[in-house]
Amino acid sequence: MNKIKVKILTPLGLYKETEAAIINVVSEDGERGILPNHMPIVVILTISKMEIEEEKREIYAVAGGMLYFKDNECTILCNAIENKTDIDLSRAQRAKERAETHLNDPASDLKRAEIALKRAMNRISIYHS
Repeated sequence: MNKIKVKILTPLGLYKETEAAIINVVSEDGERGILPNHMPIVVILTISKMEIEEEKREIYAVAGGMLYFKDNECTILCNAIENKTDIDLSRAQRAKERAETHLNDPASDLKRAEIALKRAMNRISIYHS
C-alpha cells in the first residue's frame, strides 16, 4: 500500500518527518481526509486537531497553518504543533486564564487574546480526547 511522506515544519524548523496512511485535518472550509494518491491540494489549516495514521494514530494540536499535498508528499507548515502526549495541561490552563484576562481588558489586543484563547482551548480539548 502506498504511504504519504509527511514533513511538518514550524517557524523553529523541522518538527517531524514520517510516513502516513491517512492525514485528517481541519481546514477553513471543513474537515479533510488525505489518502495516498489524493489530487494535489493546498489548504489553510485552522486552530484544530490533526490526526496522522503513522505506525499508530497520532493526535496533534495545530495552531493554524497550511497543508500542501502533491505526488504522495505532504508538507505541513504550522505556527505551532504539539503531540497529544506532549501537552502540559496545567500550562494550557494557565494560557487560557491569561487569554481570558486579556479579553476582559479593553487596553489589550483583543484579536491576539482571542487567538491565544482558541489555541489554549484546543490544547485542553485534545488533552482530554
